[in-house]
Amino acid sequence: MARYTGPLCRLCRRQGMKLFLKGERCFTPKCAVERRPTPPGDHGQRRRKISEYGEHLKEKQKARAIYGVLERQFRKHFEEAKRQPGATGENLLKLLETRLDNVVYRLGFADNRNQARQLVTHGHLDLNGRRTDIPSALVRSGDVVSVSSRARETEYFKIVAETLAKKSVPRWLELDPTQLSGRIVSPPSREDIETNVNEQLIVEFYSR
Repeated sequence: MARYTGPLCRLCRRQGMKLFLKGERCFTPKCAVERRPTPPGDHGQRRRKISEYGEHLKEKQKARAIYGVLERQFRKHFEEAKRQPGATGENLLKLLETRLDNVVYRLGFADNRNQARQLVTHGHLDLNGRRTDIPSALVRSGDVVSVSSRARETEYFKIVAETLAKKSVPRWLELDPTQLSGRIVSPPSREDIETNVNEQLIVEFYSR
């Protein structure tokens, strides 16, 4: 499975803002955006005016970085969003939010989406009682995502179980800390998606 393997902090510096790709580290002084706010590269401190195309591209790249999706799959999600009724941009964000790896992250089973993707691919999560190792699998209302019985015995999930009760989840999800499981209550609305992305710029990028 193809994925980005470069430095995550570089993506944040390129955007000039925190994308929260490293979990708790992003809230500490070790955050790269706090230490080196300039873009990466030898010419990072130069200020150049960004064209309209550049603004659209930057927003699309930001969304890709946040959700950890490569271009081919991101474009696939966009085409699916176009076929659905309603605003294409909102549909795109809803599709990205309902990916299994993102749901695992939102439920608090992982500190970031990269870690959530790894947990899924290693088969530690069940979807409706069945082992699922596809991070891009889309969940629906009523689906239940749970930690497999075997994975619950690992040291990692024992630690997670101790901290879950203190975590909050979006209102479209329902978390059961004692059972290490979560249920999708309803599809997320735009108001439920806290991701700092201007989806209209992404639509305009692909509509050139």
